[in-house]
Amino acid sequence: MFPLSGRFLARGVGHVRGYSAEQIRGAERAHLEAGEPLMARAAEGLADAVEGLVTRPGRPLRTSHVCVLAGSGDNGGDALYAAAALAARGSSVTVVPVGSRLHEGGRTAAEVAGATVLDRTSGSDEDLVRRAVEAAIRSDAVVDGIIGTGTSADPSLRGLGRAVVVALLSEPRWAGSGAAVVAVDLPSGVHPDTGAADDAVLPADLTVTFGGAKAGLLQGTGARLAGRIEVVPIGIEEDLEALTPVVET
Repeated sequence: MFPLSGRFLARGVGHVRGYSAEQIRGAERAHLEAGEPLMARAAEGLADAVEGLVTRPGRPLRTSHVCVLAGSGDNGGDALYAAAALAARGSSVTVVPVGSRLHEGGRTAAEVAGATVLDRTSGSDEDLVRRAVEAAIRSDAVVDGIIGTGTSADPSLRGLGRAVVVALLSEPRWAGSGAAVVAVDLPSGVHPDTGAADDAVLPADLTVTFGGAKAGLLQGTGARLAGRIEVVPIGIEEDLEALTPVVET
């Protein structure tokens, strides 16, 4: 188990409040307008959690391999800045771009820190899917930063993100690879409010969520796909405490 370090693990505590995506966004709004570095806080907490998962006595971070599946939105930005932090600490990090674009600041930070960002323009999507599967199978941890709480009423994965997840789930070597899956905020393909899920979802060993647990992690299929849940404080916790949660466990 991870040291709590000011965080808490939602599994194993007596009382957990789950909030809607809109409640989370509302709590973040004033802090973002004030210029608070919420993404940086989230990414640092995510990197700490991944480091805690892949290191052990005699196995330092510099011997680890991490594969980051990065989507287009802020979820992908969190994953990219975490990739930068992990690479700077010595991990071998491969970033797979699965969205229509990458968060530019996060991409630059990851590349400067030494992460390898696969180029999706140098070949076909099928080739990128193949390279993504190989990178994931070689890794100690796969970070699922494809999509987060900004999903629509239908949280299903689409396009390249879906293709990568489907390819991994159908790859016989994946189950025996030993790679841990770390979801960023929630497993991609899970609705943040209801926990409803697509059939193409990477089940997480650990979900690192920010500010407060999302309701979809505590109910529906999402509760079965989230694995352990770690909530990283980013500065919105008091705002959330004033709200009525969607679900309590």
